[in-house]
Amino acid sequence: MKALLFKSKLEPLVVSEVENPVPQREEMLIKLEYAALNHLEIWITQEQVMEKPVILGADGSGTVMAVGDGLNKEWIGKEVIINPAFYWGDNENIQSDKFEILGNRTNGTFAGLISVHRDYVYAKPKHLTLKEAAALPLAALTAYRALFTRAKLSANEKVLVTGIGGGAALYLLQIAQAAGAAVYVSSSSQEKIDKAIALGAKQGFNYRNENWLEEVKKSVGGFDVIVDSAGGNGFSQLTEIANPGARLVLFGRTAGNINNLQPRMIFNKQLVIMGTIMGSQKEFGQMISFFEKHRIHPVLDKEFPLSEIAEAFEYMNKGKHFGKILINSNK
Repeated sequence: MKALLFKSKLEPLVVSEVENPVPQREEMLIKLEYAALNHLEIWITQEQVMEKPVILGADGSGTVMAVGDGLNKEWIGKEVIINPAFYWGDNENIQSDKFEILGNRTNGTFAGLISVHRDYVYAKPKHLTLKEAAALPLAALTAYRALFTRAKLSANEKVLVTGIGGGAALYLLQIAQAAGAAVYVSSSSQEKIDKAIALGAKQGFNYRNENWLEEVKKSVGGFDVIVDSAGGNGFSQLTEIANPGARLVLFGRTAGNINNLQPRMIFNKQLVIMGTIMGSQKEFGQMISFFEKHRIHPVLDKEFPLSEIAEAFEYMNKGKHFGKILINSNK
């Protein structure tokens, strides 16, 4: 089969011919139809060196082709998606020390086939196509946990989603709206802000504008929940537009380390600043049920064939996308 093998940033991203996986006990062999690209894969290729070549890719959907010992053959022919959060553990509050994300140490979805343990395979939501389903796992799970498990979002609260345009940010917008919250967004792109408003955001703010904080305070007042995936020096500004008792959730570092946080702002407002990552198997099931109940469809941006996956990485690096970038595993 064809697959994207990665070992270190010193080597080019090349799709190679590799052996087909064989399902072991309680594993399912899945013919992948689509995968989706995340910033995770960008970071891996920029920062990591593997002990041995690994097939990248966390998100994927496809059809079960065969099953290993211990599984009912009724799974064969079913359309499924994969939960990429492996070995979370028994503590719902924090991942175990064995936690890993599919496509990091374990071969992932940028391939024609994958063999996955039954615990991480779920029936495709009926209202989604296989292409749409492939866009869900990592980003939608991250967004779901950030809003409900961590921020404990309630209806009618005001939510700010920073950096709108990426997959997780758009899921935050869609999930929070479905939960009855008033959702606002920020971006450095007015085009992305306009697209988010068309999807239902109440208002958007361009954080490149010098007076954007004053604009927020004048038009909104402040936010009860803020979810950020960037960090960096801009994170301290978010405490200025957080309401007293607000919850700030962070799950990314695209802007680097956080500096200039003012302790006085944090303790006077009694802010709660928390991190989050992915989610448990329980939360993955809850996320799927939530998407089915509210019939949420992901926002898709562009599709690339597996043979042109290096171009997909380059496209994501440019940051112009609005929605998930898909990889067609059969091309």
